[in-house]
Amino acid sequence: MKRYDLLTPEGTRDLLFEECAAKRSITEKLTRLFKSYCYSEVMTPGLEFFDVFNGKVRYFPQETMYKLVDGKNRLMVLRPDNTMPIARLAATRLSGEELPLKLFYNQSVFMVNPKDSGRDDEFTQSGIEIIGGEIAAADYEALSLAAKALAVCDEDYRLEIGDNGFFRELIFQLGVDSEQAESIREFIETKNYPALNEMLGGFYGSAAEAIKKLPALFGGEEVFAEAEKYMLTDSLCARLKSLKALYDGICGICGADRIRVDLGLVHKKNYYTGILFRGYVEGYGRPVLSGGRYDNLLGDFGREAAAVGFAVNVEAAAKFLYARGLEASAPDVLVHGGQGAETAALRHCEKLISDGYKVYNSLFASPESAAEYAKQHNIYRVDTVSADGSVKSTEV
Repeated sequence: MKRYDLLTPEGTRDLLFEECAAKRSITEKLTRLFKSYCYSEVMTPGLEFFDVFNGKVRYFPQETMYKLVDGKNRLMVLRPDNTMPIARLAATRLSGEELPLKLFYNQSVFMVNPKDSGRDDEFTQSGIEIIGGEIAAADYEALSLAAKALAVCDEDYRLEIGDNGFFRELIFQLGVDSEQAESIREFIETKNYPALNEMLGGFYGSAAEAIKKLPALFGGEEVFAEAEKYMLTDSLCARLKSLKALYDGICGICGADRIRVDLGLVHKKNYYTGILFRGYVEGYGRPVLSGGRYDNLLGDFGREAAAVGFAVNVEAAAKFLYARGLEASAPDVLVHGGQGAETAALRHCEKLISDGYKVYNSLFASPESAAEYAKQHNIYRVDTVSADGSVKSTEV
């Protein structure tokens, strides 16, 4: 029988030293950002009932979730998404709280990804959810904070915005079933023009032509003039006008060079109803941030409220930061006590720490070994402590 006690499961990995520091750095900076805008932190269980993710407007394919049963044989899952549990929380335990609610979180999600996909099955998300409030104001705040969150990861970022409503309305007009709609969505998202054109080859009319064009409607302000040719209903025209106003507003905050329009932005999570946005940093090919508006999700849990939010993939941001070479901060002082001076050395460590120093307490048998360690790890001062508490400082 094969033993697995020396391995990590597929899609997971151990984090060491600088990787942990990079992840902690990103999380702490994002937490400070969200708190500075008066967001309140919430935490939801890592275990949720399967029903939370399998409802009228929320659906995760079973094969993408880690499943187990509880003590009463009820089907449970490891949390594959943070938005839906927070929607459940806002509709239940926070049902008496006045809207809008501004919430943030730092917690892991678990998703089964295809083997050899290069994606983690477990990763941490740090994000916000705005429950309620005036829609335009909430959208501006979410996008502004998304830009600031990307800047935490890297100053050279790009924020792409779109609207899931274009795809939803055009698919409805096309009249395809859910399986065909998912294939079309995937082809649009990956900008697979040959496959998309082949699948829509048997469809005719304005909806089919507009869907074929969606992945190409990407760029700056010029996209809106091109998109007008395909907005053949009043609701599509109104949606495009609203997106243009949002684009102009966020460009005024962040600068037009950082913002792109992508009408081919479509998300596999079917609870999104309005704006969608994704964030990228230079040198990392996948989105570091994703989010959007979901106005029907809370109603599925029993509380009608519009909402918008986003999440930063902390692992992705940390990988980027680590790859750039996050420098570990060396200790200021190595304290060596040796045999008979162990407690005196620890008291000296406490004094140095209270004075603001970073301290490494030596566990070496000899002063020579301690000094050699300090030299190898760029610690420029060694304090040797005697049993009577006297201290001798030496520069290495």
